[in-house]
Amino acid sequence: MTHMVHCKKLNKQAEGLDKPPFPGPKGQLIYENISQEAWGEWLKMQTMIINEQRLASFDPRSKQILEEERNKFLFAGGFEMPEGYVPQK
Repeated sequence: MTHMVHCKKLNKQAEGLDKPPFPGPKGQLIYENISQEAWGEWLKMQTMIINEQRLASFDPRSKQILEEERNKFLFAGGFEMPEGYVPQK
């Protein structure tokens, strides 16, 4: 049976993730409240943030930045495009 959630990001009932995206309480929170569609949007945004800010996966500060941006994007609002971002024409 499909896992349905009321997506906090999209504010609608939608198909949820198949499993938490990572272990622990934060992964469970995303699993219970974020749709596949919104998670896909976040993954694209995460890639852009990593590239625009030249973040390194092994750097603790980079991980903190991504966690903060993920929270803003999915739950809290106040997300802004990375500094220096220029949309493709």
